[in-house]
Amino acid sequence: MAETIAKIKEKLQTVYTEEDPFFQACLLDERKGVQRLIASFQREQLRQRALLEQLELMKKYEKEARLQGFQMIAGIDEVGRGPLAGPVVAAAVILPENFSVVGVNDSKQLSGAKRDELFATIMDTAVAVGIGVQSHEVIDKVNIYEATKLAMREAIDNLDVPPDFCLIDAMPLKYCKNELSLIKGDSKSISIAAASIVAKVTRDRMMLAYDKSFPGYGFSQNMGYGTKKHLKGLESKGVCPIHRLTFAPVKNIFLADES
Repeated sequence: MAETIAKIKEKLQTVYTEEDPFFQACLLDERKGVQRLIASFQREQLRQRALLEQLELMKKYEKEARLQGFQMIAGIDEVGRGPLAGPVVAAAVILPENFSVVGVNDSKQLSGAKRDELFATIMDTAVAVGIGVQSHEVIDKVNIYEATKLAMREAIDNLDVPPDFCLIDAMPLKYCKNELSLIKGDSKSISIAAASIVAKVTRDRMMLAYDKSFPGYGFSQNMGYGTKKHLKGLESKGVCPIHRLTFAPVKNIFLADES
C-alpha cells in the first residue's frame, strides 16, 4: 500500500467493519504506523460493540413491559437531592421502541459534554419528555424525600403522552397504575438513564443561571453541592435566596445570622 500513513488514518475514519476491503488491505501493510492505526481501529470496534451490548441490556425492562402489552413506557429519575442550594429536578422520558443511540447511561457516569450531546438527541427523538421542578422552599417545607416525589409526579403529569407503564429510579412512587421501581435504575433501564440525563442537564443549566444572580458560592462548578468553595462562600457571604434552610450547615449559619 503506497498511501501515506496520514491518508490511511483519514480513510479509516469512514470504515466501520474489519471486513471492509480497505481495512483488509491495511492488514498487509507492515509499517509500524499503519499497524498502530489498525490496533486503534480494533480497540474502537471493541468499544462500539460493548456499547451496543450495553444498549441491548438496558432495554431489558422496556422489552418486558412491551411483552405485557404496554406501549408508552416512561422512565423517571431525579437529580438534586443532596445539594445545599437550588431545586430538585425530575424528568420523565418516553423513548421510541427503536431507540438505538449508544452511550446513554447514568448521567453521573458521563462528561458534561457527552450529557449535553445526549440531551439534545433525547429531546429530538423522544416520544415525550416531562420536567418536574420543586423549589428549595418546597424542600424546606415538606423535606427532600417528599419534594423529590412531587417533582417526579409533576414530570409524569407534564408528559404530552400519558404513560401506561412507569420505570422509576430507586423510590416507589405509587402514582402510576403500572410501575416498577429499580434500584440503580439509571444504569439498568435506557428510559431511566435518558431521564437522568434530561434532569441533570436541566438542573445544571438552572444552577449556571443562579451563579450569575448569586455569585461567590461557585454554583456554576458545584451545582449547589457543599464543596469547599461553596462552604467558604456561605461563611463569608451568608445564606442566599436559593439555599435550603433545613440543610446543615446552611441551617446553622442561618440560625446564627438570625440570632
